[in-house]
Amino acid sequence: MTMKLLSGATRYLFFTGKGGVGKTSLSTATAIALADAGRRVLLVSTDAASNLDEMLGVPLSNQATQVPGVSGLSVLNIDPDAAAESYRQRVQDRMASDTTDAERATVREQLSGACTTEIAAFDEFSGLLAGAADAFDHVVFDTAPTGHTLRLLSLPQAWSGFLRGNDRGASCLGPHSGLKMQEARFNTALTTLSDAGQTTVVLVTRPDHGAIGEAARSSDELRTLGLGNQRLVINGLFRATDPGDPVAAAIEALGRKALRDMPDSLRALAQDIVPLRAFDTVGLPALRALMSDAPVLPVQPPRPVTDASPPADGLAMLVDELAAGERGLIMVMGKGGVGKTTIAAALALGLVQRGKSVHLSTTDPAAHLTATLGTEVPGLKVDRIDPVAETRRYVDKIMAARSPGLDEQEQALLREDLRSPCTEEVAVFHAFSRIVAEARSAFVVLDTAPTGHSLLLMDATGAYHRQTLREYEGRSGTHFVTPLMRLQDAAYTRIILVTLPEVTPVSQAAALQDDLRRAQIEPHAWVVNKSILAAGTRDPLLSARLDGERAQMARIAAGLARRTYVVPWVTEAPVGVAALSALLGTPTRPNEA
Repeated sequence: MTMKLLSGATRYLFFTGKGGVGKTSLSTATAIALADAGRRVLLVSTDAASNLDEMLGVPLSNQATQVPGVSGLSVLNIDPDAAAESYRQRVQDRMASDTTDAERATVREQLSGACTTEIAAFDEFSGLLAGAADAFDHVVFDTAPTGHTLRLLSLPQAWSGFLRGNDRGASCLGPHSGLKMQEARFNTALTTLSDAGQTTVVLVTRPDHGAIGEAARSSDELRTLGLGNQRLVINGLFRATDPGDPVAAAIEALGRKALRDMPDSLRALAQDIVPLRAFDTVGLPALRALMSDAPVLPVQPPRPVTDASPPADGLAMLVDELAAGERGLIMVMGKGGVGKTTIAAALALGLVQRGKSVHLSTTDPAAHLTATLGTEVPGLKVDRIDPVAETRRYVDKIMAARSPGLDEQEQALLREDLRSPCTEEVAVFHAFSRIVAEARSAFVVLDTAPTGHSLLLMDATGAYHRQTLREYEGRSGTHFVTPLMRLQDAAYTRIILVTLPEVTPVSQAAALQDDLRRAQIEPHAWVVNKSILAAGTRDPLLSARLDGERAQMARIAAGLARRTYVVPWVTEAPVGVAALSALLGTPTRPNEA
């Protein structure tokens, strides 16, 4: 199988799509294939939660690193924290020699928020499109899940528009940021992205209605940004080899139906199809085999099952535990594509069914809670943090508060500053803080954006907390509670980590748990979603994948999770109240034929 994508590949290749569709595997396999063909290739991750280091066995950094075993391939991770620190240092290096330590500390504090983190990472990204990667024939971008990627790819246009005719720079990035000096770089990045001869966007999807629908929406939005050179890769297409196996037959039928229902806009794109493999795509042999003519089935049959799987609690047990309280924040977190939205909706529905009033919301721009529920549910308030609406609300609030003391020119300057793309990040954080505070008197279930984007939101929460501590330092009798303090309070907040029983999602859930613990936030429980082991199957290909699932379940049980709940793979997508209620049935006991 030779992917048509590889023939005539443009210099810049962006792999994007819904979380969990295989962007990292396919972008990495593409980069390896191009390097094996004699090209000089740079593989770049823009995902703060990237697992490229695990897949390639190479430590990631913001410096290009040669990949052992692949001549001509280097890998680079745009690490937001490292980029922000480098950006802060460059800003301070430009300050006058007579600047006092206090003035330097003030500027450093101005550059400590999420705005600086985003613009610093974007600055590195723009540099790769504007000449910093000239030593390479191809630059392959493994991007964060869709919502974050659309934000990233819209920034060249947003910042170029903001800086055009604005000689003052952006106040949210500090008075000495020198952002205006980067205007030419941002304009070059915008030109490169829009050039079909240089840039191709590869939309990756699974043969799944949700993933295909998101790919179609992304395709439309990217076209509006001027990125019209697009391709489609359908990853993980399954063909049952045992038609008598109901699980295998159902998986194949769902895939066929999803492809039949594909929107015409996607059907018109050039396509490649990658079959479901029996192996996890970790290590060079597996990554090379992913896009090869290797058979989908293993040479050796899977080992026979000799031990019974232990019973595992289902979602009903978790909901019973959560419902024992009268209020609280339940945050559902994890890698994109693991089913966070489904689990969040099911938990919210379960609490309502137990007599609780619940607010279900999401911080994910690509999430669709209403579609997941299918109908209104009495006692359940459903909404989402809409970045556009929240930005408008935030700008109106700031203008109303500050305008009375400003003349007409000063008001115009303030409104110009608020046009900065940074404003959206601040507005979203304020909306997040409001929702967190609601849990003082009710149940709030929050479906979060995929890991990388959620970590940036956590960074903003931490920055706000540190700023508040400094403001109130030394004031006696002052009591305050920041959003971070609420997240750290185990009696107030329950963090639910959702994963799939596969290497990458489990590794990323473990890494996310480590990040949370460094912020003194302890996850409450793990939910292992879409367990084929729990569903039961005898199909040779699916059975071959069960060895990997057993290993991940053992890994979780060996100390990763304090509490674990298992949701079996189901033959129909869990959409609608009835299907979500079915996930809340009796405790699941994995069984195997």
